[in-house]
Amino acid sequence: MAKRTQSVAGVILERADSIVGMEIVDEMKKSFIEYSMSVITARALPDVRDGLKPVHRRILYAMYKMGLLPGSKFTKSAKVVGEVLGKYHPHGDISVYDAMVNMAQIFSYRHPLVLGQGNFGSPDGDGAAAMRYTEAKMSKTSELMLRDIEKQTVEFVPNYDGSEREPKVLPAGVPALLLNGTLGIAVGMACDIPPHNAGEVIDATIHVLENPNASTEDLLEFVKGPDFPLGGIAYNKDDIAKAYATGRGPVTVRGEVTIENSKTGKAEIIITSIPFRVNRAEMIIKIADLVNDKKVKGIKDIRDESTDETRIVIEVRSGFIPDKILNYIYKHTDLQKNFNYNMTALVHGVPQTLSLRDMLHHFVQHRYEVVRKRTEFDLTRARERAHILEGLKNALDHIDAIIKLIRASKDGDEAKTNLMIKFKFSELQAVAILEMRLQRLAGLERKKIEDELSEKMKLIKHLEGLLESKTKMKNLIKDELLSLREQIADERRTKIHKKPLGIMTDEDLVPESETVCVMTADGYIKRTDPSEYKAQKRGGVGVGDLDTKEDDVIAHTIIGSTHSDIIFFTDRGRAYSVKMYDIPEGKKSTKGKTIQSILPLMASERITSMLEIPKDVKGLEGLSLMLITANGTIKRTDMSHVTSVRKSGTTVIDLDARDSLLAAHIVADTHEVLMVTSEAQSIRFPVTEVRVMGRAAGGVKGMNLKGDHVVSAVCINKENKKAKLLVISAHGYGKMTELNEYKVQGRGGSGVGTLNVTDKTGKVVGAAIVATDANELIAMSSKGQVVRTGLKDIPTLGRTTQGVRIMKLREGDSVASIALM
Repeated sequence: MAKRTQSVAGVILERADSIVGMEIVDEMKKSFIEYSMSVITARALPDVRDGLKPVHRRILYAMYKMGLLPGSKFTKSAKVVGEVLGKYHPHGDISVYDAMVNMAQIFSYRHPLVLGQGNFGSPDGDGAAAMRYTEAKMSKTSELMLRDIEKQTVEFVPNYDGSEREPKVLPAGVPALLLNGTLGIAVGMACDIPPHNAGEVIDATIHVLENPNASTEDLLEFVKGPDFPLGGIAYNKDDIAKAYATGRGPVTVRGEVTIENSKTGKAEIIITSIPFRVNRAEMIIKIADLVNDKKVKGIKDIRDESTDETRIVIEVRSGFIPDKILNYIYKHTDLQKNFNYNMTALVHGVPQTLSLRDMLHHFVQHRYEVVRKRTEFDLTRARERAHILEGLKNALDHIDAIIKLIRASKDGDEAKTNLMIKFKFSELQAVAILEMRLQRLAGLERKKIEDELSEKMKLIKHLEGLLESKTKMKNLIKDELLSLREQIADERRTKIHKKPLGIMTDEDLVPESETVCVMTADGYIKRTDPSEYKAQKRGGVGVGDLDTKEDDVIAHTIIGSTHSDIIFFTDRGRAYSVKMYDIPEGKKSTKGKTIQSILPLMASERITSMLEIPKDVKGLEGLSLMLITANGTIKRTDMSHVTSVRKSGTTVIDLDARDSLLAAHIVADTHEVLMVTSEAQSIRFPVTEVRVMGRAAGGVKGMNLKGDHVVSAVCINKENKKAKLLVISAHGYGKMTELNEYKVQGRGGSGVGTLNVTDKTGKVVGAAIVATDANELIAMSSKGQVVRTGLKDIPTLGRTTQGVRIMKLREGDSVASIALM
């Protein structure tokens, strides 16, 4: 091709007359593909045989060549990094040091490949100290990875400048790809393989050895799932099985958490492990942000008490449910996250997504290849040594003639040639004879040669047998794996839960149990464990409950399940719904929270009745809701108007401005209603006397009051022949009366007397139906005193008697409400 010359600043330049054109798109495609393949095969993805990327392999090989075995002294990390950079990996000291640090971190590698001395970082995201400050050497596991590398077991290739040779893959006595897993991001593909328990993986490898056609499902009998360095919990046997069968799929992982009570009795959430690759400090900051942003309530304090082991303490405020707080933390922080399996690795230089069975199969084939090459190497060396020993043995048999021949030779080369010609020795034998020391002529030395030769012949026979029999080689690999298992296997750290997490609701996290809910006239509400109230004999003073203000009194008490819906009825005929577990829990002496903090009440509304709706609403079929007002009005409506009540409230009865809603009951057509007034008048009539009305209807007259007002309205189940009516007066007197003393009549009448009201007893404040004497009564006074007593201690008396003292009240106090357990 013709060229033109041009002088520029005295320098003669030459350039072609023509330029070869190329499409930029084609050039970009070609260059990018070359770059992508380089990243995929030489940087980001591990080899399926030894589980290592090139940088990790080069670090371990450099340390091996430097003699940094587990039993040697530690060496400065900077020296190791320099060795790797200068001979094998010219990509920058930071990349090499970071890779070495990662292999030494006990929270990153399940079985660390490097033993580090100094600061190598922490789970809180703290970086390692500079390489000039830290020291390192190989671990026991990495020594097993390089065992037999000097026996021509693996292929060696020239390094980047051709000055050294490096292994293309390590002999890998253990399946390191599964032991420690790996994370790699290439171009257009990535890999993310979790670490595993060495004992389980080796057991599965042995199973593949003995059963080459074993399926992944078979291997999951050995490999239970991932085993992360810092523990945690992996969920769902089906997800785990799918990930190992296909090489891809998410597996949910959680940190381990317990809920305990502190010495002060407050609940604490204790986090004892975190998911893999989660930054502990950042997770704590995220929880704190949720608290500061008021997205999660009830957390009083967060303390990181971690040392070598994780311990994060979250102190829960009184009245809040720890399980609900924990559930929110799971949803909005990395305390719960998915580990997305992507088991991609290089198989003969080609990236493939592998199942668990595929990985172990390729490793087993690699072990067969390594053991075969090692056996061939050992056999060659054994034959060479046996050949020399045979020559020495023969030489000793003709030692005098050989000495004479050597003395007659003018130099060593002539002596070697004469030995080969006259005695038929090989060149190796002749050299060995010439180098033999005179002490070998002794009788014992001759015996040593004969013994060594015998041993070598046995070894040769053994090695030849290995190469001829795949069964023998399989058994050898199995024995070696079992030996390695004893050296590196330990207990599983990550727990495996076979069942899926599912969608966890707040209700799933709250234990179902009986609880007592109380509310004051001023609207302070709480719920308490019934065991807080100690059972007493009738007539006792009781124990304190709910620290009320001087002018506040206990207004309502209800006992029900923590999973029930509580319907609040107001004096204005509206109903509001809330879950029982959403009502703050407290001790018997705590004040509680305001009802306005739970329900959106109107300014003029006050709660007059509370009703428990059981969790299983199907059990309400055929039932209806009965509402009774203080002025004696009664209404029956369909239960759907209650079960569909929203927290924002809905109207359930149309009231006169001078009337107020007093009580609500769930009734069946076979039930009867018994209304009791403050002046101890009572009326009993069938529920069917009141027809079912619409949600906003006003109701009908239930009782002729004549200036009196209703204080209680109870339901009677006629099938319970042993039921009785319990009444209690303001001054703590009460009794039980047989129901047959109350005649059944039509609604709208004046009723009959139910207690002899005097100045001593005070007016009636409450009544209840007693189904069995095994029940207990909880009575609360207006000043917060509570008595819990068995009904068997309360006598059954006539309808017109005044009863006995049930609760001894302090001066100025009076009974406010009652409830049955």
